[in-house]
Amino acid sequence: MEDIADSDVVWRILPGLTDYATALAEMEAVAAEIAAEAAPEQIWLLEHPPLYTAGTSADPAEMLDPRFPVFEAGRGGRYTYHGPGQRVGYVMLNLKKRGPDVRCFVHALEGWLIAALADLGVSARRAEGRVGIWTDDRGQEAKIGAIGVRVRRWVTFHGFSINVTPDLTHFSGIVPCGLGEFPVTSLSALDLGANMATLDAALRRAFPPFLDAIAKANKKA
Repeated sequence: MEDIADSDVVWRILPGLTDYATALAEMEAVAAEIAAEAAPEQIWLLEHPPLYTAGTSADPAEMLDPRFPVFEAGRGGRYTYHGPGQRVGYVMLNLKKRGPDVRCFVHALEGWLIAALADLGVSARRAEGRVGIWTDDRGQEAKIGAIGVRVRRWVTFHGFSINVTPDLTHFSGIVPCGLGEFPVTSLSALDLGANMATLDAALRRAFPPFLDAIAKANKKA
């Protein structure tokens, strides 16, 4: 495990595959400590073994083939997949300090991922009426990143995932985020030559503007 202090936010980069239930329990405990001002804000970057998670809006009809373990995540959203080759980011920030506006936070989070992907040569974007981060793959709109967050006592947890080199066939066990009409893509499928290390570096470069975006949005509110 690598811990890096970034101003007053601690980044944890976890090696190997992290057990989902263990990560979820620890993340909830850390979020409670942050709310009590007993721990610093944190960003975790990790990978999970193959699994599906169900958000609070998950529709059982969208679980097509439970070939992997299914976990109740407690975050917003529907079903999503996590697995090797996918960078998962857990974002634990104190919005009492950053600005108590969940919509501003989610919008800024999307902008952070879009900026990091642009750094790697991906023209990514939001899509009106659809969650996640989108790009074009061989002339078709495809999803490259997912977002699902929860906020408790104004502390955020859960976060995002970006597909780097996952097995994209694993997504066929669910209707990803309830959007079955759109395919899923990855950095490797786009032939960009990016890997976890280059993505992590791009996320770190785009992180200060992400925090600035939260602050600016709340000043305008």
